[in-house]
Amino acid sequence: MTDLILNPTSTAQWLALVSESEAATGCHLDEDTESYLVFLLMRHTGQDQLTAQVVGRNFLQGLNLPLHSRQQQLQDVGDHCLLFSGLFPQQAARRRVNLSYFVDLGRTAYLETAEGCQLARSGLKDMFSQLSHDFIALMDVLQGMRSMGGQSCLQPIEAYDLWSDTGSQQALERLREAGVHDNTIYPGRASSDLIH
Repeated sequence: MTDLILNPTSTAQWLALVSESEAATGCHLDEDTESYLVFLLMRHTGQDQLTAQVVGRNFLQGLNLPLHSRQQQLQDVGDHCLLFSGLFPQQAARRRVNLSYFVDLGRTAYLETAEGCQLARSGLKDMFSQLSHDFIALMDVLQGMRSMGGQSCLQPIEAYDLWSDTGSQQALERLREAGVHDNTIYPGRASSDLIH
């Protein structure tokens, strides 16, 4: 990040930061997904209890709730998993799970929310399906926001695990920054083979 530019509203500030990270990471989010991410960041700014969430338990409890409550709980699980994997990846090590645990759980939570939207005849099914589909790109954008300050949020071994489990391009970039060459990751394969 070069200069601090203050925008007139917090929404504009978050949008500028997300857009800058998209450009830096080479991830392009569609307008609806980008808007969802901006409002997710706004909702959770300053929340002290974010890292205290037990997302696995919340997911299982959410599956047994009535439809409306179920959708809300599963959406919250997806949101927390996205924030953990993108902004607080160190939570995985603290909880003794791979970072891909949060990715898999978050994607599944968004898919379950989409299914609930279909059952409730809500028009949000497509949005939650898209969030599940774009989860890794969203995570990469969030990790890119952390990296813009000049410090990666992933250790090389975490980056390798995340890249091999999910195909995260941000994790692959972290490996390259750490000096791991493409032929070390996949002996005998060209760099172009590593791009998904």
